Amino acid sequence: MIGHLQTIVAALLPPPRVSLQRSRWETPDGDFIDVDFAGEPGAPTLVLFHGLEGSSNSHYARRLAGALPLAGWRVAIPHWRGCSGEPNRKPRAYHSGDTAEVDWILKRFREQAGIPLDVAGVSLGGNALLKWLGERSDAATEIVRRAAAISAPLDLPVCGVALDRGLNRLLYTRMFLSTLKPKSLAQLERFPALFEHAKVRRATTFREFDDLYTAPMHGFRGVDHYWGEAASGPWLEHIRVPTLVLNARNDPFLPEAALLAASRKAAPCVTLELPRLGGHVGFRGRWLANRLIDFFRA
Repeated sequence: MIGHLQTIVAALLPPPRVSLQRSRWETPDGDFIDVDFAGEPGAPTLVLFHGLEGSSNSHYARRLAGALPLAGWRVAIPHWRGCSGEPNRKPRAYHSGDTAEVDWILKRFREQAGIPLDVAGVSLGGNALLKWLGERSDAATEIVRRAAAISAPLDLPVCGVALDRGLNRLLYTRMFLSTLKPKSLAQLERFPALFEHAKVRRATTFREFDDLYTAPMHGFRGVDHYWGEAASGPWLEHIRVPTLVLNARNDPFLPEAALLAASRKAAPCVTLELPRLGGHVGFRGRWLANRLIDFFRA
């Protein structure tokens, strides 16, 4: 229960007010994403990928966007498609293994910065980042100097099952689906015949929603294919960028046994920190920001 309490309290506490500047980027496929910036232009860039149905308004984004500029970074928060407050143009959204999206975003930031970037990802954003780092392996070192993943669902199939059970389903799955389903159904009005309206509307679990919408929308054969292919755990051994993987052992999204198993084969450059407490992105106060500052300054 402590994991639930830490997760919920962190999300409910009012985040600090942060001044953000928005820029719209056109995507390679004719869509767009919105990127919010905090900090002084010209400072070293730290890119922050948010979690499922998050945004620059998420509690962790606001806290990091408030603290990291004081330590010398300009924080850039790219929004996954459909998460910045405006529907995207194309019949797609985003998913836990969206490394193609990560790739073009980081390459554009790298081109602008002229030097390798610091990058962090939270939850779904952390999973996508870790998978990209593993897929690109040595090539990623030309783009990223250091990376950190916070509360990433390293074993996505286990995480999906855990979220669809018991209290998790009542607390978290219901909350996520309360925005995922309306956004997907709104897409159907603009792109008829993408999927079956009635089935998606009736979905009450992640397995149902991902099988009916997320998987087919992004080229997967079904939910099991999607969850298996998108998991970042198998890619940890291929990472060559110095990377911090920070997951609490009491994270209600990912059981401790699965967390330990998924992180067992991490590469030597991967620093695994698995504290006993912290819930899902529920680390206390400024501790998370301070830990990231220490890691990125090393």
